[in-house]
Amino acid sequence: MNYKTLLFDVRDGIAHIMLNRPEAANSINLEFARDLMHAVLRCDEDPSIRAVVMSGKGNLFCGGGDIRTFDSQGSHIASYIKEVTAYLHLAISRLMRMDAPVVAAVHGSAAGAGMSLAIACDIVVATESAKFRVAYTRIGLTPDGSLSYFLPRIVGLKRALELTLTNRILSAQEALDWGIVTKVVPDQGLMTEAFAFAEQFASGAPKALGASKRLLHGGWTETLETQMEHESQTIANMARLSDSHEGLKAFLEKRTPKFKGQ
Repeated sequence: MNYKTLLFDVRDGIAHIMLNRPEAANSINLEFARDLMHAVLRCDEDPSIRAVVMSGKGNLFCGGGDIRTFDSQGSHIASYIKEVTAYLHLAISRLMRMDAPVVAAVHGSAAGAGMSLAIACDIVVATESAKFRVAYTRIGLTPDGSLSYFLPRIVGLKRALELTLTNRILSAQEALDWGIVTKVVPDQGLMTEAFAFAEQFASGAPKALGASKRLLHGGWTETLETQMEHESQTIANMARLSDSHEGLKAFLEKRTPKFKGQ
């Protein structure tokens, strides 16, 4: 499939989704949201894709929603935003639940829905100069793209309220200290580090990685006993797979396992 707002490439089991609207700060319009949904669905459906890296072309990761396009909709703006978020939210839901771990490589800034997109990824690598900003209420809007779900879970309610109500800019180091970012790297080392994570995931057991993601995300809404039952069922299901047998044998034989995703 050809994408007009993204660059998409797969090598050695790693898909690279590059946001490709640098002339518009990689901002999200309807076409962008639709492209992203299809690209993420492809990553979810293709068993050869075992990790995903998401980055932005140009000077920044993603500046959020395309405000010029929003404003041009006039009286149809509400309907337009509902359509944009329908595609965007499908993409983010699939990112969270698919087997392949997703690494966000953030440079420049991640603002508004760009911040939402970054924190919805499993791993966030940011440059030392990167900035994060919720930004929505600054223009009289409210969070979308999963930010109101992930941000309080990552930083706690009070900090999430501060960032959302004040719209202050968060530095990469602060984002690291607050748990928003996984690792901060020099500006020149961003993609190297992001792909290092992806290469590690691509050599792992994909079913176990995906099931672990879903267990951790699902645990927020369950009781202790219910979550432990999910754990019991999931680890038993994993133990039936050939990757589990390979992992156990490799451990006992003191060698690196060769997982096949089965």
